Amino acid sequence: MGLTSNNIVIIAVITAVLLFAATIWLWPRLAGRGVTAVLGRVGMLVATQLTVFAAFGLFANQSFGFYGSWSDLFGKEDTPGVVVNHDTPGNGVRVTETRHVKVDGGSSPKVAGRIEKVNIQGPVSKIASSAYIYLPPEYFKPEYAKRKFPAALVLTGYPGTTEALINGLKYPQNAHALAKNGRMQPTILVMMRPTVAPPRDTECVDVPDGPQTETYFTKDLPKAVSAHYRVGREARNWGVIGNSTGGYCALKMAMRHPEAFSAAAGLSPMYKAPIDATTGDLFGGSKQLERENNLMWRLDHKPAPPVSLLVSSSERGEKNYRATMQFVNKVKTLNRRGEPTRISSMILETGGHNFNTWRREVPAALEWMGGRLSDR
Repeated sequence: MGLTSNNIVIIAVITAVLLFAATIWLWPRLAGRGVTAVLGRVGMLVATQLTVFAAFGLFANQSFGFYGSWSDLFGKEDTPGVVVNHDTPGNGVRVTETRHVKVDGGSSPKVAGRIEKVNIQGPVSKIASSAYIYLPPEYFKPEYAKRKFPAALVLTGYPGTTEALINGLKYPQNAHALAKNGRMQPTILVMMRPTVAPPRDTECVDVPDGPQTETYFTKDLPKAVSAHYRVGREARNWGVIGNSTGGYCALKMAMRHPEAFSAAAGLSPMYKAPIDATTGDLFGGSKQLERENNLMWRLDHKPAPPVSLLVSSSERGEKNYRATMQFVNKVKTLNRRGEPTRISSMILETGGHNFNTWRREVPAALEWMGGRLSDR
């Protein structure tokens, strides 16, 4: 039973409730002063507290996506240790698993679409990472057999788990519902975490003498996915969306590489990369490289790229609200000067930096994204 499954959370909650009830029921019988009674009370209290803690922990993990599996929780996850053999012929995508999408009406690919777990190799960046690819129902229908689809790269925050994009934020289910209701064109989703060189948080930077994460996402990944699936190869066919660190990555990569992505949505994004124990020195001591990865600085000092951007925040509960409004106003000033960058925003009255807030934003962000990508 998977760490993020609903069943294990339900079992943990039921177990905690039953033990709590049993403790209340048995407490009068354990009220004596003998060793047996004392040990019984201690045992009941410890067992109840452990089950309550486990229930809250499992629920929090499912909501926030801290760990994707039991092996990940206990530090035994070895998936990142994929060895890339760059002499191996192929297009860079290897399917390792398929799974159904849970929607009303059935689970066949022509009804619900399909999720494929893949390894994506990057010959230029020399990075390999796993991803989940959501293929919409139309991908499997005969009338769409010759059609190419738009694609959106979907990124978690740091550390994040890719499973959280499926089970927590429900990107495939939202995309399916929006397309079914005619509010979004059928779109392929490439769901990943930005941590492609774990445990380091590279903030999607090409680190000098380190992981070439930006190259992986902007060059290797679109080329590999377009070669393996029926996805367009041009920037107008590709968008990128993410939350928190993934939101910063999304905005930055579109602004720095408009030849790769034409639209980007940042949910609760930062606007510059932090430097801390998880990142290390991202810029090799180069102040110029650091500035070039600062989105506010880019708006003031670099040519405005021909991309569409969406940012989100909350008036109460998000620390990035002022920075988000500053970013929006800077782009609006560029618009008035006739520059090609376009900006949209989604500002909630209240909402913290958490999955509950992002769940409220994902449907609208996907609909926005779908309206800006082309299948031509």
